[in-house]
Amino acid sequence: MSELIEFEEEVLEEENRDMPSKKHSRAQTNLTVLFGNDNRFTTFVELSLDATSIDLSQFGLKAKDELIPDVCVYIESPDELDDDELEDDEVRVKKMPDLAIEVLSPRQAISDLLSKIKAYFSLGVKSCWLVMPSIRVIKLYSQTESIIVSKTVGMENGEIIDEIMDIRFSIEKVFRRAIV
Repeated sequence: MSELIEFEEEVLEEENRDMPSKKHSRAQTNLTVLFGNDNRFTTFVELSLDATSIDLSQFGLKAKDELIPDVCVYIESPDELDDDELEDDEVRVKKMPDLAIEVLSPRQAISDLLSKIKAYFSLGVKSCWLVMPSIRVIKLYSQTESIIVSKTVGMENGEIIDEIMDIRFSIEKVFRRAIV
């Protein structure tokens, strides 16, 4: 019985720590809409990625075999990613996204998300974004050889430019109440 209580406490602790907020949800929704309006991209929210090809503990992550970004962006047509309707759904996706986006929740530690970003690069993701809604800042990460390079974009910069993904749009669109 004590094992069950410990497990329930661990699950509750994990759920409370990562609990999204209104600003988190708005940024995630706005990003999904922005990418969804561009025919070059296919976007998924909270897609479970198969990470069994690497040891996630080397990044200090508790997850054993999967990572779940807030937003995944693929540079492929939806037809290439869609499954045949008669086949089983894919619970853990093996094909890594071109862009993984993490949106910081009020109860998350930035260091945890930076560890996930390092793991994404090890899995073959080309670009990663860390979105911080409370301070209206986005850090863009790319990897050249074994070096991870970051660039910070805030409201004063005005524009998100991700050369790896060939993306360019106003940062204001990520944080405003409605996309027009």
